[in-house]
Parts: sequence; C-alpha cells; structure tokens
Amino acid sequence: MIDAHIHLDWYQPDERQQLIHTLKIDGMIAVASDFESCQKVWQLAQKHPFVYPAFGWHPEQILPSAQEINHILQAIEQKFDKIVAIGEVGLPYYTKRQDPSLDVAPYYAILEQFIQAAKKYDLPIVLHAVYEDASVACDMLEKYQVKRAHFHWFKGDKDTINRMIDNQYMISITPDCWYEEEIQSLIKQYPLELIMAETDGPWSFKGPFQDQMTHPNMIIEVMKKIAEIKELSFEAVRQQVTNNTNCFYHGEASVKLPPPNKA
Repeated sequence: MIDAHIHLDWYQPDERQQLIHTLKIDGMIAVASDFESCQKVWQLAQKHPFVYPAFGWHPEQILPSAQEINHILQAIEQKFDKIVAIGEVGLPYYTKRQDPSLDVAPYYAILEQFIQAAKKYDLPIVLHAVYEDASVACDMLEKYQVKRAHFHWFKGDKDTINRMIDNQYMISITPDCWYEEEIQSLIKQYPLELIMAETDGPWSFKGPFQDQMTHPNMIIEVMKKIAEIKELSFEAVRQQVTNNTNCFYHGEASVKLPPPNKA
C-alpha cells in the first residue's frame, strides 16, 4: 500500500521520525512544493527506500522567480529517470478565492511548463487543480497529450468528472472521505480502477482523525471507507488501489485482479 501524496518534508523532524518508525504501509509518494523542497524530498528518498520523490512547485503561494522554476526544471532534467513524477503543480484556486483580483496568467504559464516537462520526460504529473481549475488543467493535458495525470484531493462538477474519467485520469481520496459528503459522492461516481489513496500530510483532518498527526497509515482507513461506499470487500479495494498506484507511478504491468466479492 502506498500513500499517493504526502508532503513528507513539511513534518517536524521528530514527527517524521515517529512516522517512519511506525509505518505499516509499503511506501509514499513525497511531493515537493518549491526548489528547496525538491532537494529535501530527494534527500529523504536517498535515506529511505520507501520514499518515492516527485519534483514540482505548489501553486498556492506567491509567484516564484523565473530562476526558481528553472532550477526545478533543471532538477527534473537531471533526475527524470530517478524521480517518480512531476508534482505538486497546478493552479491557485484557494489563493484566487482570497484575492479575486489575482492575475492567474503567470500561474497558467508555470503549469504549462511543467506539463511540457511531463511530456518530454514521460513522467506522471501530480496536479493541484480543483473545481473550475480542473477543466483548465484538462485543456493543457489534452493539448500536450499527457495521459498520466493524477488530480490529488480532487473536487469538481459532473461534467469535469466525466471528462477526467474519459481521459483515464487518476484521483486520490483523503481521510476526509469519512465525513465529507462531496468526497463520498465522488467515490461513488469514479471507477475504482482510477482511484488511489492519499493523506496530503501533514494536513490535519476532522471526524475520527481529530487532533491526530496525519500519518500515511491513515490510507488504510481511506480504503475501508471506499470499500464501504462501493460495497466491496476491503481486500478487493486494497489490491486494486495498490495496483493502481504501482502501475501509475512505477509503470509496472497491471495485475488482472479477480472480480471483487461484495463485503
């Protein structure tokens, strides 16, 4: 089992040590948020073989310098055969909600550079693109014929959901599936073959996870809820979601699983 999206470098050192020493799953996709984050994620991956690094620039922050983006793109070029993805990249949906006058054109340009890099190096891309931003991201992915796209913690309307399913884009579900009706509805609509599980740690959650440090082990609870909603056995969901993640990020041949039995 693999946590499909975590900001491992954002944890405090003592939290990270606790997390690593109590790990019950097999690995995690450690995404980056800027050039310094890329370096930290790379170092963590060198130290821990179950950490799979992705390089990118998180869009929910003030615009970086051109030099910052160039450094990240150069790092991708140098290590494209050793990282598992480009990410986290995307568009500033929540920043724009706070500041409707925000000029998003430069953010679009940065995302397009990363999508071009994903095409050039044949790497998966991890996207922060929700609601109306998701359709913009879809436009760019289709323009460059990038097929391996992962919309993490996705939210969007029915038309966008159908478009993403048609394009075989992956989504990942977080622990908020235990208490958010919007995410529960998404699980019902989206094919299990296109779903992964993530924590987005250290982001904290409510409900049964209130006041807990977000831990990659929480993806086990995510899979339990997916199984409940889809009326499948936990084991069937665990196998399929794990297979989805391995195939998407590591390019391993898909294992043809038997039809899942209902719980």
